[in-house]
Amino acid sequence: MTRHFLNLTDAGADGIAAMLADALDRKAARAGFPKGRADADAPLAGHTLAMVFEKNSTRTRFSFDMAIRQLGGTSIVSDAGSMQLGRGESIADTARILSGYVDAIMIRTDDHAKIEEMAHYASVPVINGLTDASHPCQIMADLLTIIESGKTLPGLKVAWLGDGNNVLASIVEAAGLMHFDVAAACPQGYQPTEADVALGKGRARVVASPQEAVEGADIIVTDTWISMGQAHAETKLKALTPYQVDAALMAMAKPDAKFLHCLPAHRGEEVTPEVIDGPQSLIWQEAENRLHAQKSVLRWCFGQIG
Repeated sequence: MTRHFLNLTDAGADGIAAMLADALDRKAARAGFPKGRADADAPLAGHTLAMVFEKNSTRTRFSFDMAIRQLGGTSIVSDAGSMQLGRGESIADTARILSGYVDAIMIRTDDHAKIEEMAHYASVPVINGLTDASHPCQIMADLLTIIESGKTLPGLKVAWLGDGNNVLASIVEAAGLMHFDVAAACPQGYQPTEADVALGKGRARVVASPQEAVEGADIIVTDTWISMGQAHAETKLKALTPYQVDAALMAMAKPDAKFLHCLPAHRGEEVTPEVIDGPQSLIWQEAENRLHAQKSVLRWCFGQIG
């Protein structure tokens, strides 16, 4: 059976735990290597990953490209606009065609229904590089970063401030699987859906204020307020301004609390420079861990772990 990674639930708690353990081991094993050197065992030698982008990307593009290279494989990268997909060829036909050329497909797109259709018609693994509904690869990197900081997932308290978006949905999904708690402070009109909150299996709640969310938190997370292609930016910025992560909010969390942000960041909007560039911020480690986590996602999709 083909393993797709569209959401965290596809792997389940055991799969996530196996991927995180593998990522920790593989990251440590290649310490000091040049970035372009393959891992000693090159477990995906001979495999090719197709990467399809309908949205702009920095971290997803570079991290997946380097991930398959470090695992011994190769990649083919294409923007949808340079494919027949951009001229109206169907997702279903594209999935069937690419399945004949490559060993796995990673797609970064908008509507989650597109990636579900891709997985339905593909005969090779399909990986969610981002959709409007979820961002599981980002959360795998976040969980890896949290563990590296010395914290354990069960019983962890995560505070989310800002827009109830796709990243929050995947954090909540992870909470339900890995047994930690999420308190999300989001303004009216920008709260997560009931279905997204339900992914937390009782471990996620939407709270009234940023102060309530961060009280006693181990991890504080936010995201850019205006995503690619979103309209009505001024109205949204006005609603979200009280949810900015600043030093005063960080001080209400636990003394050893850490700050995460999936990037790109807009300093002075969702977070102040003193926080994102301060000693509690793990954003650069978090960004690098996209590479290490996604190597393990690829290995899971090929049945090598989990």
